[in-house]
Amino acid sequence: MRRFWLGLVTLVLLATSCSQRHEDDEGLAIFKYNESAGILTLDPIYAKDLPHIWACNQVFNSLVAFDDKMNLVPMVAKSWDISEDGLRYTFHLRNDVQFHEDKCFTKPRYVTAQDFVYSFNRVVDKQLSSPGMWIFASVKQENDQYAFTALDDSTFQIELSKPFPPFLGILSMTYASVVPKEAVEYYGDDFRSHPVGTGPFKFQYWKEGVKLVFRKNPNYFERDEAGERLPYIDAVSISFLIDKQVAFLEFIKGKFDFMSGIDARYKDELLTYDGLLRQKYEDKIELITEPYLNTEYFSFFLDPNDSLGSDRSKALRQAVNLCIDREKMLRYLRNGIGEPGTGGMIPVGLPGHSSTIGYGYDLKRAQRLVAENHLEGYLLQLSTVADYADIGKFVQSQVEQIGLQCKMEVMPPATMRSMRANGSLQFFRSSWVADYPDAENYLSLFTTSNFAPAGPNYTHYSNPKYDKLYDKALLCNDLQERARYYTEMDSLMIQDAPVVVLFYDEVLRFVNKRVTNMGSNPTNLLDLRRVRIIGN
Repeated sequence: MRRFWLGLVTLVLLATSCSQRHEDDEGLAIFKYNESAGILTLDPIYAKDLPHIWACNQVFNSLVAFDDKMNLVPMVAKSWDISEDGLRYTFHLRNDVQFHEDKCFTKPRYVTAQDFVYSFNRVVDKQLSSPGMWIFASVKQENDQYAFTALDDSTFQIELSKPFPPFLGILSMTYASVVPKEAVEYYGDDFRSHPVGTGPFKFQYWKEGVKLVFRKNPNYFERDEAGERLPYIDAVSISFLIDKQVAFLEFIKGKFDFMSGIDARYKDELLTYDGLLRQKYEDKIELITEPYLNTEYFSFFLDPNDSLGSDRSKALRQAVNLCIDREKMLRYLRNGIGEPGTGGMIPVGLPGHSSTIGYGYDLKRAQRLVAENHLEGYLLQLSTVADYADIGKFVQSQVEQIGLQCKMEVMPPATMRSMRANGSLQFFRSSWVADYPDAENYLSLFTTSNFAPAGPNYTHYSNPKYDKLYDKALLCNDLQERARYYTEMDSLMIQDAPVVVLFYDEVLRFVNKRVTNMGSNPTNLLDLRRVRIIGN
C-alpha cells in the first residue's frame, strides 16, 4: 500500500511543471487554498476557529492588530490613550477607512466611531448568541448597556469595570471587527453569506461547500513603505475538499498555493523524522515554521469524590506526567514538529513561559510514586478523538509501563466537548490556542471562577493561592512583573498536575514557490495583504 502511495505521488510530480499556472487564472494573481473543515458563516461575531478567522480576516478590520512579531500596531485606530487607572480606553480613528462598495450604500461610506459602538453591541447582544461575547466581560455595564461611546465621529471610548491589561490585545480579535449597520439590516440573515467590511479583500462569490472567492478591495486604506496600496494580489479562492489526502495531492500538483499543518497520512511523504522538508520537494515548496501559541495536553478531571483521595490522586497525576517520553513522541509521531512540554501551560514565545517548571522523562521516579502510593493496577480511562488516536496510544503504552492500566476510547469531537463540560471524562485530550497573545489566556483555564460548564476550567482545578496570584496579575500593568506572577502561577498549578502538557506546537506552512512574502506568526493568522505571486 505504501509503495502504491509513493508511486502515485511520483506520477503526480512527474506530470506537474514547476511553472504550471492555474487554469482559471485569466491573468489574475489568485491565491488558492483548501479548507477541509468548511466554513459556515462570514459574520465576524461568529468567527470562533481558524477556518472562520482566516476567511473573515480577509474581509474585516479591527481597531488594532498584531504584526508577525506579536507587536500591537494601529489598524482602524491610528492611536489610543489609556487612563492611569487602566479603566478608560480612548481610540482616535483614521478618517480614510471605507467600507466595501456595496448596493446597501448610496454613496461611499467611511467608518465612524458610531460603527464600533454598533459592532461591539452586536457581539454582546444575547439574542445573537455570539461565542465572542466573553471578550467584553470586563467592560462596564449600566442597566444592561455596555460602556461603548462615540465621543465624536473619530473618537471611540470604552470603559472597563476593573483593570484588565490584556484588554487592548483582545480588541485585535476578529470578533471585534467593524461592520456597517446598513449592510446588516439590508441583508438580514444573509449577512452571513454576503459580508461587507473594510478589509483588503471584498466578498464576490460563495457556493457553499464548493468555492468561496474574495476580490481585491481597490479602496483599501493601507499602503506599503513605497506608497503602493495593499493588497498586491487580485483575489483569494478557497476550496472545500473534505478529504485532506486529496487536498494534499492537489497541493502537490500546484492547484493550491498553501497548506497549513500536516496530516499523519502524508507527514512522512513530506517531512524527514527531523521535521525537514524532503529534498525532492525543495524546488517546488517552501516550508515555514515557527513556535505556535498552542499548548497540547491531556487533562484530568479532579473529582472531589475520587476514591483515591487527594494525595494519592495527585501522586497518580504526577506519575503519569513523569512516565511520558515527550521527545520520543515528537520524533516518531510528529516528525520532530513542536517542543516537548516540559514547562507549564504557557507556550514557548509568551512572557511567563519557563521550560524548567514542568516534568521531564523520569521513569524510575514515576514507578516509585506508583509503588509508594499503592497504585499498581489502577485503571485510567483515556478519552481522545480520531486525529489524536496515535498520541493517545503512545500515552497509553507509556502509562502501562509503570504498572497502571489504561483503557483508551476514541469518540467524536462533539461528544467529547459535551462530556468534558459536564465532568463525565476522567482523563481526556485537550488543546488551547491563544485567543490573544497574553499568558492570562492560558492561566484563566485553571481559576475557580471558571469551572465548567459555565467556564473553560474542565479540570475543576481549584487552589486559593493560585486564584489570589491571578487577581494580582490582573492589577499589574508592568509586563515583566506580570510575567513573574504568570510563571509563579504556572509552576504552582503544574506541581498539582491537573494536566499533562505534551508539547508546544509549531506553525507549519507549506507554500508554493510561486508565492512570495507569505510570512508567518505565532497565532497562525492568515495575512495575505503583502503576498505576491510570481509571474502576475
